[in-house]
Parts: sequence; structure tokens; C-alpha cells
Amino acid sequence: MPRCHADKLGPVSTVDAAQPLSTWAPLRSPIYRALWTAQLVSNLGTWMQTVGAQWLLVDEPNAATLVSLVQTAITLPVMLLSIPSGVLADLMDRRRLLLGAQSTMAALATVLAIATATGHTTPGVLLILLFLLGCGQAITAPSWQAIQPELVPRRLIPSAAALGSMNINIGRAVGPAIAGVLVAVSGPTLVFGLNALSFVGIVAVLLFWRRVPEDRRLPSERPLAALQAGTRFIRAAPAIRRVLVRCLLFVGPASAVWALLPVIARDRLGLGSSGYGLMLGALGLGAVAGALALARIRAKLTPTQRLTIASVVFGLAATGAALLPGVVAVLVLLIGAGMAWLLALSTMNATMQLLLPAWVRARGLSVYMLVFMGGQAMGSLLWGLVAGLTSPATALLIAAGLLGCGAVVGVWLPIRHDAEELDLTPAAFWPEPELVIEPDPDDGPVLVLRYYDVPAERTEEFFAAMVFVGRSTQRTGAMEWRLYRDVGVVDRFVEAFVVRSWAEHMHQHQVRLTALDRMRTQAVSEFQAGRPRVSHLVAFDPQRR
Repeated sequence: MPRCHADKLGPVSTVDAAQPLSTWAPLRSPIYRALWTAQLVSNLGTWMQTVGAQWLLVDEPNAATLVSLVQTAITLPVMLLSIPSGVLADLMDRRRLLLGAQSTMAALATVLAIATATGHTTPGVLLILLFLLGCGQAITAPSWQAIQPELVPRRLIPSAAALGSMNINIGRAVGPAIAGVLVAVSGPTLVFGLNALSFVGIVAVLLFWRRVPEDRRLPSERPLAALQAGTRFIRAAPAIRRVLVRCLLFVGPASAVWALLPVIARDRLGLGSSGYGLMLGALGLGAVAGALALARIRAKLTPTQRLTIASVVFGLAATGAALLPGVVAVLVLLIGAGMAWLLALSTMNATMQLLLPAWVRARGLSVYMLVFMGGQAMGSLLWGLVAGLTSPATALLIAAGLLGCGAVVGVWLPIRHDAEELDLTPAAFWPEPELVIEPDPDDGPVLVLRYYDVPAERTEEFFAAMVFVGRSTQRTGAMEWRLYRDVGVVDRFVEAFVVRSWAEHMHQHQVRLTALDRMRTQAVSEFQAGRPRVSHLVAFDPQRR
């Protein structure tokens, strides 16, 4: 994991370990504070741009279809590019990737503003530019998430995740309101121009941030191999898979509220656009309140309990939106829903960041983003269909029931509560292979054999320890892993695993192992009698000799 370091904006963190944690603690880091502020301005600009784009299309033929395509053009790239973007973020310098993406988005937003001012923004031009801006956002998101542990100490990651969620919700609540006033006064051109300016802050902060380059003694992974390595890591990490499942169980049903709230506001509560904006504001206000209370909530509740409560509270808000006739009562429940949304998202996001080592962090977070965005997108479509076949109120009640089921499922799918205590700093503790022939980096697959002598009375202890060793080895690169008994030697066991190439095995040796892996491996090291015996076998094709 990259170490903390100083930059032109000051040290990465000035938070003393003795100081009590709070939601605002990460903002004591000058670089984090600068980036968070710049991101808030950019989020406001993005939401303002969305409103301006929709307003630009309201007088076009087929306006309903075109307006809905605005959101599709913005979110579709995230669905398509989040995984490749995560791979790029792990292979490239994340600061440079962010700087390039944000600069390109600033240029595209400027083109949109100029085209609108000169009357050249046709629906086709608008949707293409929005799609390209969405591509920039998709490329940015995994890197943005992955740099958080570089900006603040590990113990402040949950607070940083809460501030990130609050940042987005403030932009969602305030941006459209500002845009509505500006569009009414001067039209969409001003909104597009302000959005272009909103990227200046992020670009400036990234230029001043002097991130220490990572020490890359090994050749960079190839993109396809890196994608496969990230997939293997998640497949061998039950704690991460549980977070992804819980994310889908929460976001899928919860998306019904976001999708159907405009219909509820207009048809059931008799509200206009300003009333709908008030309901969105209640959700945003709840998210801010949730962030402010998060430190106290985290001190009293485990991550599993927080997700359970969030599911129940959001389910109650969905039920109230479906059944309650009073606007005030619905607004109160929506404030609670905003708190629940912030609580759930910050818990899942922070847990993912704490469970992912540096070498695979962006890839893992990109999968989380895909599940999150996919759950919202597919959920919104599903609940729209359900509401069309039944009614919006019925769809919300079904979603509330599913949220309740998701809360119950937490008994069987708990979120790891000690993620903050895991030591995921790199630890190259495997002995370097003794070679008489130096393989080429692309040679492989590589078969590695480790030999253990285990007394009969300690086999159960050995087997239990090898479960963790097997998962560790698969997370760090093994395509296959098995434990064998040598029937020709008393009490002899052989661990065998296959790695894709010699280069990937060297990455496994020098980059991917962590202090946690070392601790688990020490539990079986005593069974390696004398000097550890390890064999490295590289695949050889006699027909190509």
C-alpha cells in the first residue's frame, strides 16, 4: 500500500491518533480537504448540467423519450466502463489518470457550453457529449475511490466514505435547485458554462498534489491478466462477496423510492415540481444528518447492524410514501430514508476499501460500483414495470417487503466487523526461488509445490490453517489450489497451486502478499520440517523446444 507522504498542500494527515474520531476528521488533511471541496463543486456542476440538458430538450418532439435518454447517456458509461476503468486505475498512476480524465471532461463541458451558446446543440450532439462526459466519470470513479486510503489514515476511512456520500447527496439536493433558478433566468448556456468551470478546482488540486510514484520493480501487469487477477481475488474473498450481495439486496429494492418518487409526488400527493424538489431535498437533508451522526452510530453498532437498520428505515419510508396521505409525514420519513441511504452506502463503501489491498483496490471497487449502479439502473427499470402492471403504491410496498427480507438476511450474511484492524500493508515474506534457469516473464503456467510433515495428532489443526492459506494463495494469483496427501511418505502433505505466468508469480511474491497473509502462513510454517522445501515447475512444451 502506498505510504502517506507530504505534498505542496501540506501533509496527508494532521489527525493525531489520540483525537476522537468524527465524521469531519478527514478534512483536517489539507489534500483531502482540497479534493473534497473541489469534488463538491464539480458534483454541483454535474447535477446542474443534467437539469440544463433536460430543459434543453423539453420542447423537442418526443421530449419524454429524449429527456429520459439524458440520464441513460450519463449512467450507461459507468455500467460499460467501470470494470476496465478499475483495471486501468490499478495499472497506471492514479493521479495522472484522474488528471487526464478531469481535463478531458472540462474540455467536453466547454464544447457543450459553446455549442449551446452558438445554437449548435441538437439533441444528437447533446446526447453524444453527455455520453462522453459519462465516460470520463466512469474512468474517474474507481481511481477516486482507490486514492482515499492514500489521503487519510486507515482508521479514518469510514469517515471519509461518509463524507464522500454526503458530498454526492449535497450535489444531488442543491445542484438541481440552483440550476432550476439559473435556467429560468438565462437558459441552459450559463449552467453548462458553470459546469465547465467546476472542473478547474479538481484539475488544480491534482496538479499541486505530489503523489509519490509507486516502486514498480516488476513489469506492469497486462490488462487482461490484471482483470483475471482481480476476478480471482474477489472469488476467493468471502467477506467481499458478502458486501456485494448485501449491496444488491439493499440498492435493488431501495431504487424503487428514487424511481417512483416523482409519480408519488404528482399523482398521489398532488405536488408540482417544487414539491418534488422538496422531497429530494428531504432525502439530501437526511443524508447530511446521517453523516453528522455517523461517528456516534459507528461507535455503538456493528456494520451488519447498521445495514440492517438502514434496510428497515428505508423500507418504512417506502411504505409511508405508498400509504400516508400527508406531505409532512412523508417528508419526515424521507429524511429518515436519506439517513439510512447514507448509513448503508458509507458502511459498504468503507468496508470494501478496508478489505482491499492496494494492488487490487481499484478493481475491487469497480466491481462494487458496477453492482451498485447496476442495482439502481435495473431496479429502477424493474420497479417502473411493476408500477405499470399494478400501481406505484403497490410497487413501493413490494420493495419495502424486500428491504425487510434483506434486513433478515443479514443474520446469515454478516459484514466483517474488524476490517479496520486488518493489516494489509505489503509483506514480501516468501523466500525467493532458487533458480538454475531464469524463466521469461511470459513463461507458464507455473506449478508451485510446498511440502509439509504433519504429525497425525495435529492434522485437524493443520487443515484448519490451510483453509486460510488456500484462500490467501488464490486471492494473490493462484488459478488452482489443492492440498494433497503423499501416500508414499508418512504424515507428508503437499500444497500445489498453479499461477498463470512467471511474471504473475513474481507479482505474488513481491507485491500482492500482505502482513495478514504472513500471519496466516506462519500458522503452517512450523510444519515445514527444517528448511522450507518448495518446487517451482514451469510448463514446457517439447514440440516448441
